[in-house]
Amino acid sequence: MPESSIDFWASELFGTQNGAAGAKRGGTMDGSRRDFLKVAALGGTAGSWLGFDLRPAYAQLSQLKIARASETRSTCPYCSVSCGVVIYTIGDKAKNVTPQVIHVEGDPDHPINRGTLCPKGASLQQDILNPRRLLKPQVRRPGSDHWEDIAWDQAIDEIGRWVKKTRDATFIDRDAQGRTVNRCESIGWIGGCTDTNEFNYLAGKAMRSLGVCYIETQARV
Repeated sequence: MPESSIDFWASELFGTQNGAAGAKRGGTMDGSRRDFLKVAALGGTAGSWLGFDLRPAYAQLSQLKIARASETRSTCPYCSVSCGVVIYTIGDKAKNVTPQVIHVEGDPDHPINRGTLCPKGASLQQDILNPRRLLKPQVRRPGSDHWEDIAWDQAIDEIGRWVKKTRDATFIDRDAQGRTVNRCESIGWIGGCTDTNEFNYLAGKAMRSLGVCYIETQARV
């Protein structure tokens, strides 16, 4: 390597003004985080220029990030494509420890996305750990200007009460020609892309038993 290149790398790595000569004299380094990151970046670049293959090191680094973590396979909820994701958590097998999501990536074994994710799916960890994420059902009463938290049991009771009231008031048993139709056109149902086949089967049976005509799912939107 030319002496000028040595001077350059020595000046960058050792923080000296006189390059290799300053390094030989025992130049000092400032121990700041910025200097450490700069040294690491320059070291990686220098290793690539010198012919070192850094891919195994990068692969090992990515494995260290998810070491001791538990894998949970799930489905991305953002759109109807239903890409598979792997969610890595730590602390879920320890007593008195709140599980923490540390990494989310595409599932390489999933037949839809084969490990790839769009930018929204790649940011799924931020959706899980978002402090604004809703963890309880909410309702905004008529005339109110805000949403209020309610219990799950209360939410189920209110949904059931309003469904029955709406169906009783709008149910159509016969059409204009006197034919029996038994339909309810005032209620609609839409399912999500993360719903299982079993859930969709039960939802379809329940909605059709109520006479609901407008049944849709996010997978078709």
